[in-house]
Amino acid sequence: MPEDFAPGPAPTRFGSNSGQPMTRRDGVAKVTGAAAFAADARPEGLLHAVVATSTVARGRVGVLDVAAALAHPGVLDVMTPTNRPALAADPDDKPHRFSFRFEALQDDRVRYAGQPIALVTAETPEAAAEGARLLAPRYEAEAPRLGFEGGVAYAPETVGIGSPPQFSRGDVEAGLATAARRIEAHYETPAQYHNAMEPHAVVAQWDGDRLILDLPHQAPVLGRAMFAAFFGAPPENVLIRTPFIGGGFGSKALVTGAHVLAVLAARKLGRPVKLALRRDQMFGPVGHRGATRQTLRLGIDAQGRLTALEHRSDGMTSSFDEFVEPAANASKNLYAAPAIAVSHGGVRADIGTPMAMRAPGEASGSAALECAVDEAALAAGLDPLAFRLLNYAETDPASGLPFSSKALRACYADGAGRFGWAGRPLEPRRMRDAQGRLLGWGIGTAQFPATMFAAQARATIRADGGAALEIAGVDMGQGAWTALAQIAADGVGLDAGRIELRSGSSDLPDGGIAGGSGHTATAGSALHAAGGDALAKLFEIAAADPASPLFGADNAGFVARDGRLRRRDDDSRSESYGEILARAGLSEVVGSGAASRPPSVAEACAMFAHGAVFAEVAVDPDLCQIRVTRMVGAFAAGRIVNPLLARSQLEGGMIWGLSFALHEEAEHDRVSGRVINADLAGYHVPSHADIPALDVLLVDEADAQVNPLGVKGVGELGITGAAGAIANAIWHATGVRARRFPIRIEALMG
Repeated sequence: MPEDFAPGPAPTRFGSNSGQPMTRRDGVAKVTGAAAFAADARPEGLLHAVVATSTVARGRVGVLDVAAALAHPGVLDVMTPTNRPALAADPDDKPHRFSFRFEALQDDRVRYAGQPIALVTAETPEAAAEGARLLAPRYEAEAPRLGFEGGVAYAPETVGIGSPPQFSRGDVEAGLATAARRIEAHYETPAQYHNAMEPHAVVAQWDGDRLILDLPHQAPVLGRAMFAAFFGAPPENVLIRTPFIGGGFGSKALVTGAHVLAVLAARKLGRPVKLALRRDQMFGPVGHRGATRQTLRLGIDAQGRLTALEHRSDGMTSSFDEFVEPAANASKNLYAAPAIAVSHGGVRADIGTPMAMRAPGEASGSAALECAVDEAALAAGLDPLAFRLLNYAETDPASGLPFSSKALRACYADGAGRFGWAGRPLEPRRMRDAQGRLLGWGIGTAQFPATMFAAQARATIRADGGAALEIAGVDMGQGAWTALAQIAADGVGLDAGRIELRSGSSDLPDGGIAGGSGHTATAGSALHAAGGDALAKLFEIAAADPASPLFGADNAGFVARDGRLRRRDDDSRSESYGEILARAGLSEVVGSGAASRPPSVAEACAMFAHGAVFAEVAVDPDLCQIRVTRMVGAFAAGRIVNPLLARSQLEGGMIWGLSFALHEEAEHDRVSGRVINADLAGYHVPSHADIPALDVLLVDEADAQVNPLGVKGVGELGITGAAGAIANAIWHATGVRARRFPIRIEALMG
């Protein structure tokens, strides 16, 4: 059973590891090319598969030239809806709330461009690619339904992953009616795609009735259960090995049709099969951030306090499944309005199903919210920071609960001080740089839930004085295997260099989901608990041994440090782990641990990480070219396990916020429905030249209730507030309020 925890002091077994800026344990392996990724697996007899994808967005596949593909040298098999082997579960079903409907050649219907329509397997990747080209599909195409105007509006039952589409507290209409000033603001955000450096890939092989998958996956134990359901196998017969992952951002937390087809091909042909998607094939079947149209209405009294806040978001989803970006939820928990209402609508279109993408809901919603708050500050005649402080929420506006901790005021103060905000003029177009460019300063508030899932872990203390910690955790490049090793080492009272962290495989204890910025809290708490259990067993052995300096110390308790157990009341009485085990004739002692957030704790307080992002932009007054010249972010996220990694994650989030504000947008061809910029040339993300000076401040924050470690996630926090800060800085520079992201030159030229 998961280990419950009660509010109280943070664990005392934090030694020389946690809190230190330890460099990545995997750094050398990655820079030397020794780090293994899923697609690097090379089992004997490996075949290669290529998925053929639809070039239209709606209709049917009329003809595939299967004979031509099979005639190509090296091609062994072409899988289509007419010969696809049966699955134990329907791909249109959802075996888990984190799963989605997907296309695995269940019929010839085309539901979006980029949908898998056949799988070609061959001896070489080149032969498979040529076989896929030779299929030369012909379609019975229908006009695609695209965009908010071409799609079909509907009322979603849920938004995001299971959240209710509506929420209200207080009387918004009354609050607006009595307001001294009211604003109504409309914002649009486009479809955005994950574009992780590592494409989706799988190497599938069958060993009798046992399935082995080398697969980048953000939740290997959950993924194992999903594959088991589709192939009618016991979960213990499925092994997912998920080594280093080259980015996931939410897209690698699900099973896709391409994965399933590769597994089918491996079973059909009796040989291992490798499938790696091309970059353009990652636009459609593996999720994205859905487009939104958002409307905010704010009421303000004569002093500038909010009287009402309403946030409406319409989100784009697919014609066959439901994932509506929960953007309006960003307005529920941040500002102290006596009346709040959020609501979501959906629009079905002929696109792949959106899904969780870094800071789902919060990224899109905060971009609009923070701009609307700036508009309200202008209407009230207040500095944007002063307006935010005036409307600071001391308790959670949605639930009325106290925050487990909230150091947002310190974030505002520290960030503003470092940025020099006190010198900001209230009016726009008042500052220029040495080149004559218009300068603008903007602010955005960052907030993200302090998520925690459930996890288990195992700890083994060995007679040689070292330890092995095991958990099915995931490192997507965020440094998890370094931060978790630091926590695990403190859990067993050893230096991090003396422990072995075994992770990244579904046959290890379930580490939960690496998502929602909850992996460190979740897996770390379980690892720490497992270490504590192993130490308790070791202490029990010593306390019962008359030859031990710890004999009879049951009531006194112990402290573990530097590989030794010490009496809590007498530090001079101690013994090494190896000595205790050797005298007992044991080679090791094994402990287990589990962690989750008990409902009683979750119901007692609201749990969020917070921050403030300040941005400066320079805009050419003639050409309207926009450059972000500097950004300062101050963030409070509980106990910081590794400041070096935390800063890196927060910098990455701020860069993504810059990308959201100025670069990212997927564009569809209106005739075919295809994404026309499905590559990293046309789908713009920031280059090094686009990144300004970034300054990240870590604000001290203690939180005894959020989880046993007192840590909060930082992976997604940095993106929230950043896009809004840049948009607000652009207004301050130019006096033009751009209402559609990304903000282009043409938005400033009207």
